[in-house]
Amino acid sequence: MSLSRLLFLGLAVAGAQPAAAQTPPAPRAAAAAAAPTAAPAGDTIRVLLTPDRETTLASPIPGRIRTLNTSLGSNFGAGQVLIGLECDEPNARLRIAKAELASAVEQLDAKKRMQALQQAGDVEINLAVSAAEKARAQVALQQAQVSQCSITAPWSGRTAKVHVRSHMSVTAGQPLVDLVKAGPLKLRLNAPSRWLGQLKTGLTFEVAIEETGKRYPARVSAVNSRVDSVSQTVELEATLAGSYPELLPGMSGTAIFPAR
Repeated sequence: MSLSRLLFLGLAVAGAQPAAAQTPPAPRAAAAAAAPTAAPAGDTIRVLLTPDRETTLASPIPGRIRTLNTSLGSNFGAGQVLIGLECDEPNARLRIAKAELASAVEQLDAKKRMQALQQAGDVEINLAVSAAEKARAQVALQQAQVSQCSITAPWSGRTAKVHVRSHMSVTAGQPLVDLVKAGPLKLRLNAPSRWLGQLKTGLTFEVAIEETGKRYPARVSAVNSRVDSVSQTVELEATLAGSYPELLPGMSGTAIFPAR
């Protein structure tokens, strides 16, 4: 084979060899290392403000509302009459019962005088005593009926809702007003059950209320004795460390516990 042909074959074989793969540049160390994430200051869970006590007052008897002495958001004191029902019929029955009691007492006194004169026996005296006691019980019953014509506040607080209007006829058991007790509010929250080892009464934390944009100190006052099997949470009850007039029942926020 001629020398020129050998040179041609050598050049062809060299051109068929693949080019060396280029090695990509190593990434910068600063870009490869992610910036560390700052650890949270503490664990947070949702919290709801609730009143210490709340109730719905219902009408004990059927009747018509004569006076309505409360309105939405108004304050009241313990024992204050909030609603007055018309009470003409119960008052009339009370007067009848009192008249019957007076008659029974008079008959008993007469029987006792006759017994002193040996004109009445023990049986007549006992029957007169029973009649007087029955009349006295009727008076007590009618007085209880009359007392139900006035719906009074069980404690000091504020009116959350009014279900009725003046001169409205109501039935027995019909809701009249919703009341919330005055005083410090309670906090209700559900913590993860895995926290049970650290949760105990007296544990302090902070509450960030959304409606006010402020933080308030609080303290755990009760831990439920049962874990919710579905959500794997345990219910907590807490109290605020002070009195804050700007806070109202129903407000919500975040409970911020110290880092565990």
